[in-house]
Amino acid sequence: MEIKTFEDILAWQKAKILTLRIYFLLKELKDYGFKDQLCRASVSIMNNIAEGFERKSDKEFKHFLFIAKGSCGEVRSMLYLANDLNYICKEDYEYLNNISREVSKMLSGFIKTLN
Repeated sequence: MEIKTFEDILAWQKAKILTLRIYFLLKELKDYGFKDQLCRASVSIMNNIAEGFERKSDKEFKHFLFIAKGSCGEVRSMLYLANDLNYICKEDYEYLNNISREVSKMLSGFIKTLN
């Protein structure tokens, strides 16, 4: 499949699903600092994929994919805390952790193709 827009990128699509699910699960959470940090990190994944793609330069795109990959790590780290603090249930933790790992692997593969 040819990628014409950032919306065509499967990693962006999965990152959007991850972000929407995080927002949904944390909408009632009163720990606003935690919620804000996790939501911002998840949004960073999809936005960096989009911004990098729109730069129309493989070098810049790769740079933004590395940033998105770093945000994936941040999301996973915070998901551990969310689970340990009982902000989310174990099933939601596993689902979100799996999606974030999948996105991270996709980003790694994308980065390799740009080398």
